[in-house]
Amino acid sequence: MQVYHTAAELRAALSGQTNTAFVPTMGNLHAGHISLVALAKQHGHPVVASIFVNPLQFGAGEDFERYPHTLDADCEKLAAAGCDTVFAPDVAELYPAPQTFTVCPPDSLAQDLCGAFRPGHFSGVATVVLKLFNLVQPRVAVFGKKDYQQLRVIHELVRQFNLPIDILAGDTLREANGLAMSSRNGYLSASERIQAAQLQRQLAAIVAAAQAGERDFEALCATASRHLKMAGWRIDYVALRDATTLQTPTPGSTRLVVLGAAWLGSTRLIDNIEFTLLGNLP
Repeated sequence: MQVYHTAAELRAALSGQTNTAFVPTMGNLHAGHISLVALAKQHGHPVVASIFVNPLQFGAGEDFERYPHTLDADCEKLAAAGCDTVFAPDVAELYPAPQTFTVCPPDSLAQDLCGAFRPGHFSGVATVVLKLFNLVQPRVAVFGKKDYQQLRVIHELVRQFNLPIDILAGDTLREANGLAMSSRNGYLSASERIQAAQLQRQLAAIVAAAQAGERDFEALCATASRHLKMAGWRIDYVALRDATTLQTPTPGSTRLVVLGAAWLGSTRLIDNIEFTLLGNLP
């Protein structure tokens, strides 16, 4: 496996490649990331992973300064997983000048849910992903479903810019207690790590109720929020949406997703569950 730190090195190494599979990450890798590499290996060669903590997607007071940097350990995991190339630039390499040109996703995707609590986040994500796509020129790119809203933003980015890239979605890997694997889980104490599984359980309860015929989705989400608050969580949102548009479900919606974002202590966790509705919406 080769590790490159500059755009020039990466472009030279990938020159002439037409079947590249790309896995963008921010490092501090866990088994969920490695599963995305495994998925990429099924659909392209070489497999390129990027490791870059992107300042554009962090807001004031967020955890950019303390986000873990574990490049050596990450490279060991990627090499063991069969990754061919790692691109690990520093901030000055990807942003040699102030980034005054940015990608602004549509408000319908970027200003709701996480976007309502992290202004500018998805613009920062879309901007760096477009830069990375331009550098790597992949045929396929793999993103995890845990960051569901981000996945929808990237799908729309590729569609609207007519990029010749297939976006593959990797399933969320979970700990034994149901907690979605995340780099930010490392911020949790041992007791918080056990308690953190409550978020997934409340989302699963919403899915079970909807599948059983309950159609007052707002009430279901409000109940889940109330249970989490009673357990000491600070809620950003719990919402049930159309899985494709992320808008309120309409009578034609059958593929749905329930999403939640909440704080446990000083750690913000997100999770979601996709499902197909049994029966029709009123």
